[in-house]
Amino acid sequence: MFKFLKKIFDHEYKELERFKSIANKVIELDSTISKLSDEELKGKTEEFKNRLANGETLDDIKVEAFAVAREAAYRVIGEKPYYVQILGGLAIHDGNIAEMRTGEGKTLTATMAVYLNALAGKGVHVVTVNEYLASRDAELMGKVYNFLGLTCDCNLREKSTEQKQ
Repeated sequence: MFKFLKKIFDHEYKELERFKSIANKVIELDSTISKLSDEELKGKTEEFKNRLANGETLDDIKVEAFAVAREAAYRVIGEKPYYVQILGGLAIHDGNIAEMRTGEGKTLTATMAVYLNALAGKGVHVVTVNEYLASRDAELMGKVYNFLGLTCDCNLREKSTEQKQ
């Protein structure tokens, strides 16, 4: 009885179920996306930008963009986000907080949501607790973003205002 009531009344449970449905679709695309050449995978960025320019929304391309970012991470840094990391990325994209412990892959989790939102061309900021981690993460994940045709930089205190902009 409790599980039944929880399904009806627990908003977070409903959100998780929605995220699971989307994550399953991302996983289903794995075999198709993994067959793309590097050039075809890189070309998805322009395809997505064109689709957005033609009226589609970020949510319309979310599943494909997550699958592309996931495959790019695997090819570039040898790490493919796990199912739970896809769930975390979906939560982040929807403006939620994805609480993860040390070593659970927060940086990799964020790449999918960052990639998707960067496609809109408005810039994306990832806040990290200290400059060492910010630099490390920007360098490592920047390789994934650069592979996909995006740029990445790190806002460090010693940079001038012009450099930060």
